[in-house]
Amino acid sequence: MIKSRRDFLRSLGTGAAAGAAVHWPLGEISAAYAFEPGRTQQSDGFIRLNSNENAYGPSSKVVKAIGSATSVANRYPFMEYDEVVERIASFHKVKVEQVLFGCGSTEILRVAACAFLGRGRQLVQASPTFEAIEHYANSVDAEVISLPLNPRFAHDLDVMLAHAGPSTGLVYICNPNNPTASLTPRKDLESFISKLPATTHVLMDEAYHHYAGRSEMYASFIDHPLIDERVVVTRTFSKVYGLAGLRLGYAIASRRAIEEMRKFLTQDSLNAIVAEAASVAIGDAEGVQDFVKRNSDDRQEFFNQAMGRMLMPIDSHTNFVMMNIQHPAEEVIEHFRKHNILIGRYFPPMSNYIRVSLGTPEQMRAFWQTWDLLPWSKKFTHH
Repeated sequence: MIKSRRDFLRSLGTGAAAGAAVHWPLGEISAAYAFEPGRTQQSDGFIRLNSNENAYGPSSKVVKAIGSATSVANRYPFMEYDEVVERIASFHKVKVEQVLFGCGSTEILRVAACAFLGRGRQLVQASPTFEAIEHYANSVDAEVISLPLNPRFAHDLDVMLAHAGPSTGLVYICNPNNPTASLTPRKDLESFISKLPATTHVLMDEAYHHYAGRSEMYASFIDHPLIDERVVVTRTFSKVYGLAGLRLGYAIASRRAIEEMRKFLTQDSLNAIVAEAASVAIGDAEGVQDFVKRNSDDRQEFFNQAMGRMLMPIDSHTNFVMMNIQHPAEEVIEHFRKHNILIGRYFPPMSNYIRVSLGTPEQMRAFWQTWDLLPWSKKFTHH
């Protein structure tokens, strides 16, 4: 089984749809995207729909900041450390001692595992979920307890609570969840956290927060904090901000929790270019709104196309979709790879589901054209 994020990056409820669900004509691209730049393939020839990245790249403001920052690439960014922390703290209206940044949010997961786990301690998590925390828990000899999602693809909090005890050092909640793109209701999470042992920390991974939107079901634990020193919330600049390649993530938590985690942080993990890019990105509300709107449109069109083919996607609150294809996922993953399209890897135990990151309209057109080449794809439309 592929355990780490690095490994799987190297590998390869039905949502409601509005409007008519029709197949894209093979020879046409929607006029609404006539001026989109040609980004269908990467330099290696593959269309990448496998890592939940922002297919449109960073905003023009952030691109400009990246260009300017290259002039100081020969300098250590020591002076930028405090500036980045202050910028994040100000944005979230918290104290600077409540902020910890790392080389991507995966580094935050690593230091959380080091701080709150170890031999004789337990990690409780869902399955499937983002697997980096499991990798880091194993590296510090902690026991990992992985429990199935419930039938609605939310975290089964009752079952997780039943497995949490005095030796449970950390509970990991990815919300919205990766790979299922599903939500666990906020009110249920609050009740769950209140019943956990006093020595158990909860890591709320909000990597896909911006795509979830505000609703009765979902509210960020940063924007609407739960006053509990055990809760650690992580965010990343890799998703909506389009900076996956520059690596910056952060945690918001109590001062005590941050200081425990800081002991295990990699020294000098901030690079000069991402320091400048992140400072601009976090304040670029217009750019974020644009990406969220594009994602919403692209996601809706994916559901239209999927349901027009009688497919069964899970309702998505992210920039990717997971759907039941009623065939072995590994066969379909290989089919797309042979046609130069990378989609998400196989996620056991969901053996008949594939995860597809949303790309540009041109990229998604290529995806559906390739889907229609599957020898059994027509059977769905005739049900």
